[in-house]
Amino acid sequence: MSSDDGAIEVPEGYRPLDTDTLAPYLAGHPALAARLGGDPAGWRVDEVGDGNLNLVFLVRGPAGGLCVKQALPYVRLVGESWPLPLDRAFYEHEALVEHGRHAPGLMPAVYRFDPTLMLTAMELLEPHIIMRRGMIQGIRYPRAADDMAEYMARTLFFTSDLGMGAAEKKARVALFCGNTALCKITEDLIFTEPYMVHDNNRWTAPQLDDIAAAFRADAPLKRAVSRLKCRFMGSAEALIHGDLHTGSIMVTQEDTRVIDPEFAFYGPKGFDTGAFVGNLLLNYFSQDGHASERDDRSAYKAWVLETVEAFWRGFAQRYGALWAERRGDAYPAALFAGADGAASLARARDAAIADLLSDTIQFAGAKMIRRLLGIAHNIDFEWIEDPDRRAACERPALLLGRELVANPAAYPAIEAVTRAAQALDARSRT
Repeated sequence: MSSDDGAIEVPEGYRPLDTDTLAPYLAGHPALAARLGGDPAGWRVDEVGDGNLNLVFLVRGPAGGLCVKQALPYVRLVGESWPLPLDRAFYEHEALVEHGRHAPGLMPAVYRFDPTLMLTAMELLEPHIIMRRGMIQGIRYPRAADDMAEYMARTLFFTSDLGMGAAEKKARVALFCGNTALCKITEDLIFTEPYMVHDNNRWTAPQLDDIAAAFRADAPLKRAVSRLKCRFMGSAEALIHGDLHTGSIMVTQEDTRVIDPEFAFYGPKGFDTGAFVGNLLLNYFSQDGHASERDDRSAYKAWVLETVEAFWRGFAQRYGALWAERRGDAYPAALFAGADGAASLARARDAAIADLLSDTIQFAGAKMIRRLLGIAHNIDFEWIEDPDRRAACERPALLLGRELVANPAAYPAIEAVTRAAQALDARSRT
């Protein structure tokens, strides 16, 4: 809630914690203190939040560790001039719990939520690293495609009308519908600002000035992204993570965990699948900027595209299989009895998956464009120091993003997307 002067009102007792005050707070909660063990004076507390919004602490003691995340009443990337409601921490906690129930083992365990401090204490994931950082280094994660397919198939199915009754679904939609401030960030930063002159926008200039101007003048693209924005705002299909990029995934070679669902709300399923695919494609195009004489990254680029395809195939197979477990009010069994009932239902399922692929492709393109022309960029490209080299990687990514948003029908299968990525990549290097 905002006050008349635009500042965010905070709960009585709220205060941002720091490396000095967090240990006494944790010591006051026996279950948390027991996970750390030993004397609180000996606990190691590090503030590691490098994201755009929150404080993140890693706390280690002789018995174990915790990750503690606290919301700030403003956008950390910008400062107090951009106030942001603290209740986003509540929605994140609810999504962690609900998604964790449907996809066990694929999110961190939650140990405590404090509604006064807007703080969540959860499992410390070690030796996991952020997937984006590992991919920049050219590290392969053999479980990532399969695990992400499992996570999205289960969360998007079981929080939809296929997986729950209509009354329960409507109650869950109502619970999450207050997360409007973070939805507004998405609506503006992804679907609006990159296509107009706006102070928030930035790109590699002057190298990409021409393509940024072309996108602002591209009427078919702007119509397509505006239709996509309407899908985002008006399609309460399932409880989506809402910000499912490779910076919201922590990995090892054997394990994958999804983190940071503070943008969660009931929205279009394809927004989550598209975010993951779009960020994989961004990493693919960035790889030439990280190549060296010893490693031209060509083999790794092939693996990234294989991961895109394996993710979608795995997701579609799992999501389709879950239709047999329909527990909701959609597609009731009584309508699909008789000799041809199973075949009829299979056709409905296949059509729904085809529509979901189309949404995935469009949302992937929108995510790619916003990360190159909008306010918040990816380190996949930002860590390429030479601006000419960086722009040479970004240009084909933008061109593919444009085609995915404006012409999704040209990509009837995920392999059509990866072939287009390869073709644009090859053309950019000739």
